[in-house]
Amino acid sequence: MTIVERFRAAVEARDLDAFDGMFSPDVRFFSPVKFTPFEGAPAVHGLLRVLLRTFEDFRYVGQLAGEAEIGPAGRPVESHILIFRATVRGKQIHGLDLLQLGDDGLIEEFTVMVRPLSAVTTLSEAVVAGLAADGIAP
Repeated sequence: MTIVERFRAAVEARDLDAFDGMFSPDVRFFSPVKFTPFEGAPAVHGLLRVLLRTFEDFRYVGQLAGEAEIGPAGRPVESHILIFRATVRGKQIHGLDLLQLGDDGLIEEFTVMVRPLSAVTTLSEAVVAGLAADGIAP
């Protein structure tokens, strides 16, 4: 099973333990909630815990793979897009999980994008409340 398949299965199962060993130690997570990235595997695990609690009726509906721009190591960065639909506080959202893999095959960068724009506000409020409840500074 590839790292992307493992990631997808872990999200769908909402299994935080399954994320162990998937991320590079200095993974960066970008979200519509906070423009400054969360950096490092412990911070990303904390944010994932909040996101998995926040999303209702989450399901992946598609997947794309390809190469992004040339990465810092001078090689094309392997990227994967997982397309999802979910509900947050009763609001339907559509989104993408963009995973970029490092030279070691681990997830080096993880970005979540959602639409419509009103969903960003709804998701932001829910995630910020979850981060505060978990003692993670937004």
